[in-house]
Amino acid sequence: MSHCKSFKSSWKGSHIALMIIGFIIFWPLGLAMLAYMIWGDEMREMFQDFKTRLNREFKGSGRHHCHHRGFDRTGNVAFDDYRKSELERLEEERRKLEAEKAEFEDFLAELHRAKDKEEFDRFMAARQNARPTMTTGETY
Repeated sequence: MSHCKSFKSSWKGSHIALMIIGFIIFWPLGLAMLAYMIWGDEMREMFQDFKTRLNREFKGSGRHHCHHRGFDRTGNVAFDDYRKSELERLEEERRKLEAEKAEFEDFLAELHRAKDKEEFDRFMAARQNARPTMTTGETY
């Protein structure tokens, strides 16, 4: 019953006039007004729900990042110390892997450069061999 009540309340004269003017000026405006008249309350609730979830997510994530890299303290000092040391160890391993990756990328770049140079030298040698030798007095 409440759905019928909200449905009827959105069909006011001013809304209908705005919808008609919207269709005359620019048809998407009229269509938007019609959608508002039909689904206005549901759309408001949906956007309010979305806004609430978004605020909850951002407030929650901001709270976690200010502590030990995304983790709250548990209250157990021994476990918190263990977790902190393990996270530091893992961070050091990540840095080592990043350094090895950079070294490997440098190696691949050098390998690629050497291959390109070999192909270019081969091309130049083939080009030299294909060129007829010029005798004195001949010109091109």
